[in-house]
Formats: sequence, structure tokens, C-alpha cells
Amino acid sequence: MDTRMVECVKIGRTLPGLEKPPFPGDLGQRIYDNVSAEGYALWQPHMTILINHYGLNPADPETRRILREQMEEFFFGLDAKLPEGWVPPDQARPTKGGGPARKK
Repeated sequence: MDTRMVECVKIGRTLPGLEKPPFPGDLGQRIYDNVSAEGYALWQPHMTILINHYGLNPADPETRRILREQMEEFFFGLDAKLPEGWVPPDQARPTKGGGPARKK
């Protein structure tokens, strides 16, 4: 069986596609048609950042709606953005006083 190739909108080149749509519905099909497996793998850490930054509960239907909107922006928006004020952990500066005390 030949590997299905897609012109990945996230990475900007032709790469192996997903084996099947990641979930049912129009957005799942659009991702299947336009995002490579490698490009789709970039969503997981981005989604984790959103969940942690905003304290979202993935079991909540409203959270799932928000995450689908964010996913559409991540793959198909002009400029997918990280949460406002979010800084990658490796670039975060310690707060004055060194941050919270650690338990021993």
C-alpha cells in the first residue's frame, strides 16, 4: 500500500498524511486532507499548553469547543498564537525572590 501524501499546510511541504481523519466531522476531514502526520503531531504540545495555561477540563463540552476552534486556527489560521502572556518554560525568568518555596 502506498503512503498517502499531502501538501501540509502547517509545515509547507509534501509529507506523509494521517492514516485516517483524527476525529469525525468537517474539521477532522479538513485536517486529514491538508495536514501531514508530522504536522498533526505539533498540535499535541500546543493543546497541552492551552489546557495548562487556561486550566481547561478536556471532559467539558465547552472546552472541547474551544479546543476545536484553537485547532482550526493552529492549522488553518493566518498566525496561530500561543496564549497571551505565555512564555516557554526554558525562557521563563525567575520571579524576584526566586519563586515559590519547594517542599523537602
